[in-house]
Amino acid sequence: MRLLALLFCLLVPALLHSARSNGFPLPQDVQPHGFPLPQDAWPAGQETSDEKVTSDDNNDKPPTDNLPFYNRRAVRTVAGIQAAGYSIALIALNHAWYKDHPRTSLHFHNDVGDWKQMDKLGHLTTTYHLARVGAESFRLGGMDPKRSAWLGSASGLGFMTVIEILDGLSEEWGFSVADQAANMLGPAIFVGQEYLWQEQRLTWKFSFRKTKLSGYRPEVLGSSLAENMIKDYNGMSFWASFNPGSFIPESDSGRLEWLPPWLNIAVGYGAYGMLGGSENPTHHEGAPLPHFERHRRWLLSPDIDLARIPTQSKFIKTLFHALNFIKIPAPALEYNNRQGWQFHLIYF
Repeated sequence: MRLLALLFCLLVPALLHSARSNGFPLPQDVQPHGFPLPQDAWPAGQETSDEKVTSDDNNDKPPTDNLPFYNRRAVRTVAGIQAAGYSIALIALNHAWYKDHPRTSLHFHNDVGDWKQMDKLGHLTTTYHLARVGAESFRLGGMDPKRSAWLGSASGLGFMTVIEILDGLSEEWGFSVADQAANMLGPAIFVGQEYLWQEQRLTWKFSFRKTKLSGYRPEVLGSSLAENMIKDYNGMSFWASFNPGSFIPESDSGRLEWLPPWLNIAVGYGAYGMLGGSENPTHHEGAPLPHFERHRRWLLSPDIDLARIPTQSKFIKTLFHALNFIKIPAPALEYNNRQGWQFHLIYF
């Protein structure tokens, strides 16, 4: 589920970049991090509301100062692309995930203790990035940053809420209040940073490495790499990636010369030894399973904020923004209560 949503994060910027590259009248200078938009971001004569912008000899402003100023045609196109993408994702999800399981009335399921909360971080990370990409998409349509942040967050949260309701209507699962709380926390973190700092100084990220555990229960943990990335929480890590340079005042320019603006410090969380949600089974298809101790992992690693890498290429910039949910492989320091401290030269 989460992988489908994260892949949609790649779809929207690519479609919007294609539209802009082919002459669609979107503002060219929308900044991805913060408020407000520069006045020269508006092409002369571009439609706002339902009329052309009118300008005096010495003044070129929105017709009404106290109303949001944006290209309605562009915003409608952005909303249409998002609605189409979400609809396709939900149809694919229904076909791949729900069609083989009996439907039932809406019911609830308490899974707060399952998978050592790894799935909850998956929900948080997904909705955070759906809010981010949704907001940036609306900003490409010229919408003001505050409104775009709210609308992008609402669209992403709405998508994940529908998925949670589908869980609640399936006999196999159920509506999880804990999952929905995590769904709400992701957009809240995004909107909170936009209001507090007018930029994203903390970005939630995801990494994955294949494990041997999926071979013991492939129907639960996945039988292929693509399924492993969705189902095998043993190989997943979720990261809170901080940008230290953004916390240093700009006036202290001497302190920033040695610190690349794209350099982040990431605090990660993972878990291992899990063959089931709440406990490990002892047998699989009649054969005994080895014992694995279920334990948590805490990680510290450098990271790269791809959105802060300067580039003149609009395509590269779009690609970097789309891929900014991936934690870059790097050296990492790990602590877990089974093996203690460990150093990884490269951690995926």
